[in-house]
Amino acid sequence: MGETVKYLLPEEKLPRFWYNIAADLPEPLPPVLHPATGKPIGPSDLAPLFPMALIAQEVSTEREIEIPEPVREILRLWRPSPLFRARRLEKALGTLARIYYKYEGVSPGGSHKPNTAVAQAFYNKQEGVKRLVTETGAGQWGTSLALSGAFLGLGVDVYMVKVSYNQKPYRRAIMETFGARCVASPSTETEAGRRMLAQDPNCTGSLGLAISEAVEVASQRDDTKYALGSVLNHVLLHQTVIGLEAMAQFEMADDYPDVVIGCAGGGSNFAGAAFPFLGEQLRGGRKVRIVAVEPAACPTITRGRYAYDFGDTAHLTPLMKMLTLGSTFMPAGIHAGGLRYHGMAPLVSHIARLGHIEGRNYHQNTCFEAGVQFARCEGIIPAPETTHAIRAAIDEALACKEEGAARSIFFNFSGHGHFDMQAYSDYLGGKLVDQEHDERLLQKAFAELPQVEG
Repeated sequence: MGETVKYLLPEEKLPRFWYNIAADLPEPLPPVLHPATGKPIGPSDLAPLFPMALIAQEVSTEREIEIPEPVREILRLWRPSPLFRARRLEKALGTLARIYYKYEGVSPGGSHKPNTAVAQAFYNKQEGVKRLVTETGAGQWGTSLALSGAFLGLGVDVYMVKVSYNQKPYRRAIMETFGARCVASPSTETEAGRRMLAQDPNCTGSLGLAISEAVEVASQRDDTKYALGSVLNHVLLHQTVIGLEAMAQFEMADDYPDVVIGCAGGGSNFAGAAFPFLGEQLRGGRKVRIVAVEPAACPTITRGRYAYDFGDTAHLTPLMKMLTLGSTFMPAGIHAGGLRYHGMAPLVSHIARLGHIEGRNYHQNTCFEAGVQFARCEGIIPAPETTHAIRAAIDEALACKEEGAARSIFFNFSGHGHFDMQAYSDYLGGKLVDQEHDERLLQKAFAELPQVEG
């Protein structure tokens, strides 16, 4: 009863196609708008930043998009990733619930992020790009793109949010080991960074600001493209290998989730796990409850407005319809750096507006409490971001205990926390502070949202 159970798919079961939920939406996604004209953008507007293959995926409504064999060859280094049933955790909780988790920490980058990093690097390499530039919060995305650049022979520059740059020095070391250059954001290298430092020399940065720096650099160099680790449709598409594999693994377990849970910052790991199950439901299949979990310090789904907004702080990106706290909102410096983004992926936001997912937020102490409990039962230390999903899964299991119910709970274990141990030291030492979002700053950011109809 107390032993963890692992469900492993053979390598030949690695999905051959990504799943595109745009094909099954009951209402189409609102268009992305050009900030100057207010009109829908075209491929030429995105060409300075992305290769045409990714632009095509961004606007595709095909249900299945083939995964190139060179990408699958690299993914086979760690995929299919295992699905575990956490029987030891179930026993510790005294619940009738069945708790499953998909362990994405087996990747060389330690998280789900290489699923899209490899694909993006491949398509850029095909188009003759020499260098990729990006941002990173906690460092998992920067690590993954650095890894993919090493695999495919591309240079990589990473603008890392300064609070995480200082909190997580070993993440920087990993990126540099893989050959990338890592810069604290805001930096003096870009106009966006210099402008922010002039306003606030002690600015700890944000993902929105780091995106501004990366986009600025990419737009100025002909041999360089921009790569994004979350938010955009093609990024969420690449992550669906997680949920597609999980569906096959649940067949092996002769089970099916009643609840699907993922932590949500920009939306990629959450969508990767949830969209295949939601797509099955939208096509008339089995119903599931889907829960997106975020930090109380950056509550995009639970407090955000559904509006057109910029994806970055310096307003260099197109306007996307999404749940947003406002592009000028600067979240508190919590340890879950990957969840400190002001907006939610347009696809996730659209689906939330249609009522297909639930939002939930937690403070970081209760999340780390859940992370420590999980580690002591299951033997894996979760990333700070992942602890949010674990907190929700434990709460769902405890609800089952109270009700005497035996529901099946599935959450995406988006990454391990082996390079986030300062966060655990702070928690165990009683130094971790629960930080609310600043309501005054939130209302100010709302007031600064672009005035766009639609």
